[in-house]
Amino acid sequence: MDLNKLVQAELDDLVGIYKHLHANPELSHQEEKSSKLIADQLEACGISVTRNFGGYGVVGVLENGDGPTVMVRGDMDALPIIEETGLDYASAVIAIDNYGNETGVMHACGHDIHMTTLIGTARMLFKSKNNWQGKILFVGQPAEEVGGGARAMIKQGLFEQFGYPDYCLATHVIPQIEAGNIMVKPGPIMAGTSQLKITLRGVGGHGAIPHECKDPVVLAARIVTSLQAIVSRELSPLTPGVVTVGSIHGGTRANIIPSEVVMEVTFRFADSETHDHILKSIKRICKYEALSMGIPEELLPIVEFDDDSHLPATTNDSGLTEIIRKAASELLGEDKVHDAEMVMVSEDFSLFRSAGGKEIPSCMFFTGATSAKEMALFHENGINPPSIHNSKFYPPPEPTIRTAVTTMAGSVLKLLS
Repeated sequence: MDLNKLVQAELDDLVGIYKHLHANPELSHQEEKSSKLIADQLEACGISVTRNFGGYGVVGVLENGDGPTVMVRGDMDALPIIEETGLDYASAVIAIDNYGNETGVMHACGHDIHMTTLIGTARMLFKSKNNWQGKILFVGQPAEEVGGGARAMIKQGLFEQFGYPDYCLATHVIPQIEAGNIMVKPGPIMAGTSQLKITLRGVGGHGAIPHECKDPVVLAARIVTSLQAIVSRELSPLTPGVVTVGSIHGGTRANIIPSEVVMEVTFRFADSETHDHILKSIKRICKYEALSMGIPEELLPIVEFDDDSHLPATTNDSGLTEIIRKAASELLGEDKVHDAEMVMVSEDFSLFRSAGGKEIPSCMFFTGATSAKEMALFHENGINPPSIHNSKFYPPPEPTIRTAVTTMAGSVLKLLS
């Protein structure tokens, strides 16, 4: 069996599916049509499909004798971004988000590639059933961008109903390398994340008599500055970490000192120890900055942890990483397989690894998603290609899809041969 030829034979049709998905993106928790397309495509391969699992999630099961169980995941949701690529298949979709706001919608994070990869991998493995034994779970996951999709599918009993996998696989596009290449590494490859809401309380009053007030705006400014020292002065320079204050709201007019300011904070980490250290430091800074301003005990800041936003780091199993590296080297060529560096963005794929209290060997590899032309501009002039979550981001379809499907299908074949 020549997997490269099998993929090439399906490539034109897969590109057509990709362009349809790109032109018709759907926001998180609204993936009705994308979900249906994936389910229909899997059923066309003779795969048993369960629809609307954990929201608009799709679970396809392909069994072929005794052997290990492998899960392949592709996420489905798009972003509230107005597309500016100028492509003839660009999105012109306008939707209402979950907060009631009208917004443009775009697949600016490559989930259209991920869905196409899921479909293409299913086709390859169905057509090569003589070459493997075991069970494959094809998971179309909703709501990755808001961090709730994997959790919802797990909560509904994904693995209890369909079986615990021996391995979990996924890919994510990355614009830092040219299409046709992949990157992978063992250990943490994407950061964990947590979010906090911090309510700062003070004593409001007239802006002309601040000495009779306790100004939470000033307290917010002091806390923002102090938080930046957690990573730079409390963590080792070799320990990845990020603390970002992304939102501050307080006050109504220039001459009114408010009684409350609300801050929203996200922080990133590679392991649980760093997570615990950063969280403890945030609480300490909030408390003692307030005390240093004379804020009374009963008005100390309230730090609220958002459990639903918490995601562990995406950590690749070393043995599984090596299998993917070997499969890709054999199918793409060794010169197309590169060592990845950890990135500080986060992924709820990480939740599958520890679902049900079990440690499931998992691996996410990066698929190059920048054209040769744009990569040449980068090398010649230092012009970075558009990143993910950018209104001008788009991968060149043929080489990106070919590389992702070939690597994913080849890896599953190695695991189940």
